[in-house]
Amino acid sequence: MLLKTRISQLQRALQESTSYAQWQERAEELDAMTGLDLWRLEMESEDYDFRLIRERLQQLRAYQRQPDLCDLVRALREGLHHDLGNMGNPMLYGRARHGTKHLIEDYIDQVCESLEYVAQHEIACLPIDQKIKFFRETAQSFGQPALMLSGGATLGLFHIGVCKALQEQDLLPEVISGSSAGSLMAAMIGTHTDEELRALYDGDDFFMHAWSWRRWYRGFFGEGFAEQAQLEQFLRRNIGEYSFGEAYARTGRHINVTVSPVNMLHKPRLMNELTSPYLFVWSAVLASCAVPLIFPPVTLTTQDGEGHELPYMPGQLWVDGSVKSDLPRTRLTHLYDVNFFIAVQVNPHVVPFMLDDRDRLERDRLMSWPARILREELKFHGSGVLNFLRHQMKHEATRQLFDHAYSIISQRYNGDVTIVPPGYRLHHYRHMLRDPNARIWRQFRLEGERATWPKIAMIRSHIRIARTLKRCLHDLENNRQRRQNDVIDLHRDLGQH
Repeated sequence: MLLKTRISQLQRALQESTSYAQWQERAEELDAMTGLDLWRLEMESEDYDFRLIRERLQQLRAYQRQPDLCDLVRALREGLHHDLGNMGNPMLYGRARHGTKHLIEDYIDQVCESLEYVAQHEIACLPIDQKIKFFRETAQSFGQPALMLSGGATLGLFHIGVCKALQEQDLLPEVISGSSAGSLMAAMIGTHTDEELRALYDGDDFFMHAWSWRRWYRGFFGEGFAEQAQLEQFLRRNIGEYSFGEAYARTGRHINVTVSPVNMLHKPRLMNELTSPYLFVWSAVLASCAVPLIFPPVTLTTQDGEGHELPYMPGQLWVDGSVKSDLPRTRLTHLYDVNFFIAVQVNPHVVPFMLDDRDRLERDRLMSWPARILREELKFHGSGVLNFLRHQMKHEATRQLFDHAYSIISQRYNGDVTIVPPGYRLHHYRHMLRDPNARIWRQFRLEGERATWPKIAMIRSHIRIARTLKRCLHDLENNRQRRQNDVIDLHRDLGQH
């Protein structure tokens, strides 16, 4: 009885944690009391290829002990693959409250240790230029993570908590995409330095006045129910006057904003420092937030060589990015070699139907094949009907509504890791189209953090190797540059004498 009481107390305390350290301590104690820490010690599981992971771990340990490290270099170059042996399977991360199989954690530790060992030691078969080439090519083949933030109006404040939790654990990806409200959060993260972000997470200097409503009948004439000028002021004050290229140069983060064309002949665009370096970030976010009926379509704004504002693709209008591309996986993969997606979903019409990653996989595994066929058929025919109707509508507002309905059915809303609020209540919906205040900011931020903490172990398993590769490459390139500068200085000194 005492054990059950203590477990109940810990479960409540876990849900009320106010920091990751506190949450981790309580989760580990719960795992120990319920015996789940023993599950982590067991190698065997049908959910991953434990034999392959064990073999690779032993091989790397043996090669690192050899005087000649060339075998270690070859093993890393040819055998380092993302999600090796299905070790990132969500089924391996939902059983114990904290962490996964120790074999997986030991393997990742060994890979990172071996990479750092190669970077820090002289290797006969790998001079400095070849070593940099090794790390650059290995990093490219391994890939990197991306964070995708969905739309959701003021509910998008949840994203702030997610980003805060990830950054505190050094797990915030450099590639960040957003649509609608998610584009605002992606832009704020991508235009603020690490030091500035710490103040931003507390809500310091955040201009909170985004919503200003017009007369109710204006929306039915395509002018929008809300005042777009107020939204633009809100965005420019919180994001700043940076182009995508300037933002990347300032923070090193790749901001990606999805916008949807009004013209049916055009396709959705992903705006970033590669596709539109001179476009103002706030302009793309304004278009991505132009939810049909609430805000009118937008003409994008770019800058000329002297920094003056001018229209981007004059005559073309753009609307809410989540209409057609809420989570743009394919485009991000092509542009940034992304191998792992963290999706944060806060859309009010999606969250009530979302399942946890582990629950979703378990449901699919238990679903009978007739039920699977029926589900896919309903989705196929439903999207087909809506696709037909959206092409038939002449009235712009009606067509955009059918466009939105089609996108809801046809899009995929989960990632390799999916973070969602634990559930919306009435007060969430009441604040969805209202200006935030300090209390709501803190509440949504804490909800985002608490939803992220149980995912930290899984995210770290996916990201840590990519981070180590990038850090080693950065250090090696800096060391080579310092050596070259030293040689230049030496020649200059000799010339002066």
